[in-house]
Amino acid sequence: MSNLLARSFSGAIFVSIFLSAILFSEKSYMALIGAFTLIALWEFGKLIQFPNKIPYLLGAFILYAFTTALSKNNLLFLVIIALLCSVKLLYQLFNHKTTKPARFLAKLDLSIRYIILPFAFLCILPFTDNSYNPTIIIAVLVLIWVNDSFAFLVGKNFGKRKLFESVSPKKTIEGFVGGWFFSLITAIIIFTQVSSLDYTLVNWLIIASILTIFGTLGDLTESKFKRQANTKDSGSLMPGHGGILDRLDSLFFAVPFVYLYIHYLL
Repeated sequence: MSNLLARSFSGAIFVSIFLSAILFSEKSYMALIGAFTLIALWEFGKLIQFPNKIPYLLGAFILYAFTTALSKNNLLFLVIIALLCSVKLLYQLFNHKTTKPARFLAKLDLSIRYIILPFAFLCILPFTDNSYNPTIIIAVLVLIWVNDSFAFLVGKNFGKRKLFESVSPKKTIEGFVGGWFFSLITAIIIFTQVSSLDYTLVNWLIIASILTIFGTLGDLTESKFKRQANTKDSGSLMPGHGGILDRLDSLFFAVPFVYLYIHYLL
């Protein structure tokens, strides 16, 4: 019971801080994502045994470049790189290959592609036509939180068949389907209630599906890193949840795919 209370309390604080930063201004949102990036790098550095300051400097530089200097063509090139990294990690996940790098350059490269680039795309996701639209990121967060919540609830009460037992024993196929179903329902509600975004119902259903599928894969990918590091959580910043990586693993892994769809395919 105490763990449930701690989880609920820290989760409520996290959501309050996140939504407040999003709604207050574009600068507060970008500052929060910058802070999340640095914390995620610190937690990931512990998982892969990479206590080096270079990723933090590169992270700050890349986030600055993303928000001030890069053209749409450059961003397309970088989102393709981020997606290729995701595909490689998924290949290693499904082929049971180790994802833990051993050498300095490999660790630095993975820190950039797995952590920094996705968080950079998260930082610029709500900007369309050089205008900040907080509705985009709020809708994305609602969809991914609905998926995570109902995947847990459905899996806990009805789950029988394991989704990927070698990496995450508690995840079930029933939970995955349940999370996806309720995400689609939520996408329909967003379509009927949100008028500030000119997205069709099909667009919202595709966004919800991208977040469900790649968010789940992102969760499994981070679970594999933790299993290789022989640890339960990436950190202890959020009681009951673990660290920032544990809380945002689904989101930042899926964001490059969502960014590509919203900014280049719509």
